[in-house]
Amino acid sequence: MDQPATTAESATTAETGRGAGTTGPGPNTPDEHLIREAEKIAVALGRMFPGLCEVVLHDLRDPRHAIRAIENNLSGRRVGDPATELGLARIADPQYPSVIQNYPNRFPDGRPAKSTSIGIKNAAGEYIAALCLNLDVSVLSPVTLALANLVATGTEHRDRPLESLHDRNARELRRTVEALAAERAGTPRSLSREDKKELVRQLHRDGYFGSRDAAQTIADLLGVSRATVYNYTK
Repeated sequence: MDQPATTAESATTAETGRGAGTTGPGPNTPDEHLIREAEKIAVALGRMFPGLCEVVLHDLRDPRHAIRAIENNLSGRRVGDPATELGLARIADPQYPSVIQNYPNRFPDGRPAKSTSIGIKNAAGEYIAALCLNLDVSVLSPVTLALANLVATGTEHRDRPLESLHDRNARELRRTVEALAAERAGTPRSLSREDKKELVRQLHRDGYFGSRDAAQTIADLLGVSRATVYNYTK
């Protein structure tokens, strides 16, 4: 968003410092054609984010009346307002960075903004325009906070889930038992008694005993009785 230039004198200084290759603001020049194309982009971007992102096209060939187009106006500026500090810096120095990305800014009423300024050069390497995007982050901050609160979970149950929301069917249970056995460098039936006991206890902690046939399925996989499986959970 870049605050507007404060004096006509600074605009005059920048204007007179333009290089000799400037083609001027004539209606049929290559520079004018380039700016007209940039104006289409400004309008399209602004209309894509109504109420959220202001898009301003500055015509740097006329720093006293630089604002060529302003779409989704959030700053209260008008077409014909003067160039900003960034615009004057680009006029004075062709080596000025062409893109200033995501810098903090503020609207006149105090709302925080995130801005990006894109300089546009002509064939002679002079800055003739700048496309600026000013995102009203004050609108997004409450939404971000609300989403963070919405997805937050309590800290007291992070070690293990209280429940599972998917079906603990036999196929999944078999895969889980085989994976846990593999972590212990064996197959379900080849595990030692202590490893089988720890495996069963882990399945119990993770909620795999919720279905009616889970204990029998685990018993078949481990090669033990159903009663033994229940004893392992204690």
